[in-house]
Amino acid sequence: MARPGEPRRTGGPVAWWRRRSLRFRLTATATAVLALALAVSAYVFVMVLGESLIRNIDDQVYQRGREIVALSDAGRLPDPVTSVNNTIVQVLGPDGRIVDATSDTDRLVPLLPARARESAVRTGAPQFVNGRPYALPGPLRVRVLSADHGVTVIVARSFTEVESSLVTTGHVLLAGMPLLLALLAAASWLVIGRTLRPITSLRRGAAAVGGTARSRRLPVPEARDEVHALATTLNDMLGRLEEAEARQRALVSDAAHELRSPLASIRLQLEVALSHPEGQDWNETAEGVLEETLRLSRLAEDLLALARLDEGRLSRREPVDLGDLARRTAERYDLGLDLGSGDGSGDGSDLAPGPPPVVLGDALDLRRVLTNLVDNALRHAASAVRIGVRTGGAAGAGVAELTVTDDGPGIPPEDRERVFDRFTRLDDARSRDDGGAGLGLAIVRTTVEAHGGTVHLEDASPGLRAVVRLPLAR
Repeated sequence: MARPGEPRRTGGPVAWWRRRSLRFRLTATATAVLALALAVSAYVFVMVLGESLIRNIDDQVYQRGREIVALSDAGRLPDPVTSVNNTIVQVLGPDGRIVDATSDTDRLVPLLPARARESAVRTGAPQFVNGRPYALPGPLRVRVLSADHGVTVIVARSFTEVESSLVTTGHVLLAGMPLLLALLAAASWLVIGRTLRPITSLRRGAAAVGGTARSRRLPVPEARDEVHALATTLNDMLGRLEEAEARQRALVSDAAHELRSPLASIRLQLEVALSHPEGQDWNETAEGVLEETLRLSRLAEDLLALARLDEGRLSRREPVDLGDLARRTAERYDLGLDLGSGDGSGDGSDLAPGPPPVVLGDALDLRRVLTNLVDNALRHAASAVRIGVRTGGAAGAGVAELTVTDDGPGIPPEDRERVFDRFTRLDDARSRDDGGAGLGLAIVRTTVEAHGGTVHLEDASPGLRAVVRLPLAR
């Protein structure tokens, strides 16, 4: 039990193993697997070698036995029998007594008793016999064959040489395996170290990337492997983070710049009023301060909406009828409405054939999109603004299209994407009183993309048309 104040120990082989480095674990695992493979291979090798040597002895014994049987049957058996390849031969007569034998074996006691001889002749299988009781070294490999006239031939050969060869082979393997394992472990350690070197470079590069670092990238290895893919992915992520940081810095800078103007105006009006209270129209001052305060409030609401939409989440997801939304907005602003057309050619009454323009999303956010587009169109229109809603057709299957068209001067094609950037004002809309803070179209695009749709501007000849496409609710 740990004493108070001492760090708690988390023991156990699993915890110890997890605390080791990846290089150590890979090397240890490879060495362990290799040791097991070598042990199994050595065992199989010794077994196969032993079986092969035994089979070789059995073949020699059987061949010598057949020669002795042939000589016995022909009556030309020499006395004593000649020993070939250190084979031991005993020839027994019908009464079980030894009638002939090699000079290096006993001529009185057979190597196998009568019952064992009968079984060996019947099965024809060789067997091991201990040679020490017969004054022969080590075990013997014995085979019994039957000849004519009741003669039995016993042929044997010492197994000592084979046994010694197997023992020597085992000792060599046991002595060489640790040395081979050490060599292979060292090689694995070096190879794994070189393999993990790009990961070490990635770690050092990541450690060098600070919170304020700019244009920092991780080193990419030359090999087209998994580490190369990881480095490329991480560099792409750093690029996206850098872009997000740049956008955030630009947003903070632009927001601070936009906040300075109404705050400076409020401060100036109040300072003038306090400096000359006797000649000041306090109602006019209050109206001016209220106007700047409302501008600050709208800017704060726009910034909060952008912050929420940048997180990629919607407050709610519910069915929203774009036709009803367009109808209410047109009535509020007293605008023309094309339900089913959107290009100014509709009859303003019924929707075109097809599914109703119902999308899944936040009704308040979509109402804000349409309101921003209408406000922007009214600011530049010469005489009329028209709202259109349709489904299918050129918009595509399963897509609802919402359009807001004005007959104003339009926007040059090269500026139609730039106007969706935050705090962007074109030359004819630089007035903060008329042009706003430059967040309306940025909120429109961010909201539409959060709903899975697209928005773009196109020429209306004359004027400009804002086209919003959203997927229909299934």
